[in-house]
Amino acid sequence: MSPDHLSTTFSALADPTRRAILSRLASGEASVKELAEPFEMTLPAVTKHLKVLQRAGLITQSRQAQWRPCRLEAKPLQEISDWVVQYRQFWEQSFDRLDEYLQDLQAKEKKRGRKKKQSR
Repeated sequence: MSPDHLSTTFSALADPTRRAILSRLASGEASVKELAEPFEMTLPAVTKHLKVLQRAGLITQSRQAQWRPCRLEAKPLQEISDWVVQYRQFWEQSFDRLDEYLQDLQAKEKKRGRKKKQSR
């Protein structure tokens, strides 16, 4: 995946309406009219969102007689997931260091608590 394709996908996902459309399509194919129902916007406005999603490869639109259903294409989402996973090791190492730091603090607190009891 080229960085430009990744940028195109992230750009398409930046809009909440487009994410809602993808959410709807995750449950199955839908027409433009069906996709427009939950939004207070015109069909041409929804069509513009669909074109952005199509350019990013996130949806396809086919033709079945008069019906032109839109379908979710999950491959770009998998590519984003793969890109994000690269940073998992970074986060895991950060959490490991934080865990070690907290254990060290707890050990020092216990040690101080014992010294206070002994001095009484």
